[in-house]
Amino acid sequence: MAGRSNGNANGVQYTLTALNRWSVANKQLPPIEKIKTIHVYDFDNTLFNSPLPNPKLWNGPTVGFLQTQEGIINGGWWHDARILGATGEGVEKEEPRAWEGWWNERIVELIRLSMEQKDALTVLLTGRAEPAFAELIKKMVTSKGLEFDMVCLKPPRGPNQECFSSTMMFKQCLLECLMETYKSAEEIRIYEDRIRHVKAFREYFTDYNRRQNGMGGAPTRGPIVAEVVQVADGATQLDPVLETAEVQRLLNDHNTQVTKARRGTRLQIKKTVFYTGYLISKTDTQKLLTLAQLPPNMPDAEMKFLANNILITPRPAPESILEKVGGMGSKTTWEVTGTAVFESKIWAASVKPVPETTKYYTENPSPIVVLALRKGARPIDAGKIQNWQPVPPEKQFVFESYVGEKILLRIEEENSTENEYESLFPNKTLKRKHDDDDMSRSSGSYGNNGGNHGGGRNHNQKENYNGRGGRGGRGNRGNGGGRGRGSNGRGGRGRGGGHGYRSLDDVDRNHSGTPPSYNAAVTYEDFPPLQKQYQTPQQLVQQQFQQYQNYQQSMQAKGGKPGNGELQYN
Repeated sequence: MAGRSNGNANGVQYTLTALNRWSVANKQLPPIEKIKTIHVYDFDNTLFNSPLPNPKLWNGPTVGFLQTQEGIINGGWWHDARILGATGEGVEKEEPRAWEGWWNERIVELIRLSMEQKDALTVLLTGRAEPAFAELIKKMVTSKGLEFDMVCLKPPRGPNQECFSSTMMFKQCLLECLMETYKSAEEIRIYEDRIRHVKAFREYFTDYNRRQNGMGGAPTRGPIVAEVVQVADGATQLDPVLETAEVQRLLNDHNTQVTKARRGTRLQIKKTVFYTGYLISKTDTQKLLTLAQLPPNMPDAEMKFLANNILITPRPAPESILEKVGGMGSKTTWEVTGTAVFESKIWAASVKPVPETTKYYTENPSPIVVLALRKGARPIDAGKIQNWQPVPPEKQFVFESYVGEKILLRIEEENSTENEYESLFPNKTLKRKHDDDDMSRSSGSYGNNGGNHGGGRNHNQKENYNGRGGRGGRGNRGNGGGRGRGSNGRGGRGRGGGHGYRSLDDVDRNHSGTPPSYNAAVTYEDFPPLQKQYQTPQQLVQQQFQQYQNYQQSMQAKGGKPGNGELQYN
């Protein structure tokens, strides 16, 4: 049968031998006349729940950058087999258990039915590069017990030296070969997750059948019944520590090539710190959320659930503040003292340290936990809460927190001139270090109990933290361990307060053996931090540098020295 051929007007001969050159399955194809239907299954997020860059770990531009092929030498997320191989606990552990839990079992069931159907040709089709991924993908589907007549990955060139400018061009070229070879097939069905590809396939089949009906071209085989089935995207994420380590390896290889070639841009992973806070574990977050008495008819889409931290400062904390809270990773125990609802939009809990003599610091008047927000509500408005209701005895509990940071990672050009603190700010033209001991216009409250159970809002004791040109301290230094009012920051449904998450520094330590210079306890989320004015982190950074520029200009106008580059934080 391999010698039987079907030709067309452009001279291309469609034979089983030629068709099989597209496949890495090393199987003999079924005879042409026996196939009545063709079933084509996409791999990524159709059959297999392939990991995507985690948007709670990387900022938006980096998520896009990682998925391009041009940004990183040797390719990015979809072009390096180490990323797919890192799924779960890695190939060595996942292969014996057939990557359990990572498959779309409904599609697996359909493939098994296709395997049993004698007149069906079963094809696995993916735009992943054949040289890099063929062996890994074959290993994965074999471990699951799935057998395909053809396993087709995107080759550097097609069997007839075709060049493909896009994945869709490759797939359409292969589909045409399938239909032109198996001319007896009456139908073709494709399972695909990406909406854009679903649309492109449908348009392609419409045009193909139009030609087969003699419109716009000579018929080659007659029309075929084509169905493109859109599959719900089953994307997943890698373990954050593992994901960061794998991306770092990609960048290490990239930088090595840049150095050898003496051209290109060296790249580096950097952190953007949104705020520092007393971070709360996932388990305690769930307990705290039980205190939020939401209306029974409130749709989940209307709500944002937080309960993951008590704000310290909406920025990277300087050493002067870290000293007050015991340093990164320092643990503090808190007791819930009250709950409140503000305008049916904000649910919050007031807390105090245990024991009450414990020192703490917050740039809010006193420590609270924002539990949940209704869509459109501003976290900062939690500070307007006036009346707190005591917590019923059956709901009273204490919980533990640790000092850490809410961060997102980003990939930027390596810059040997910036220091550690400067690297925390993205998209900057001015990068000057904040003096740790120079807190101009501080607005924090800290204390260790002893009166002022109103929460320190009206406490008169002030402290001015010096500051070159600073405007005095607004900080409520109180003995404020009571039920004060305030508000805290950012979070999301996701993974609570980052329980179990380690930072990039931990990755560096584990994989290079070198202790990091900046060993911060960190976590990540997708909700903007609570600040004195509701701003995105990018807006906050932009505002800080604008203030610095204004300050420099005012000093120059007065004939003074431009200043030393301290950023004035609000």
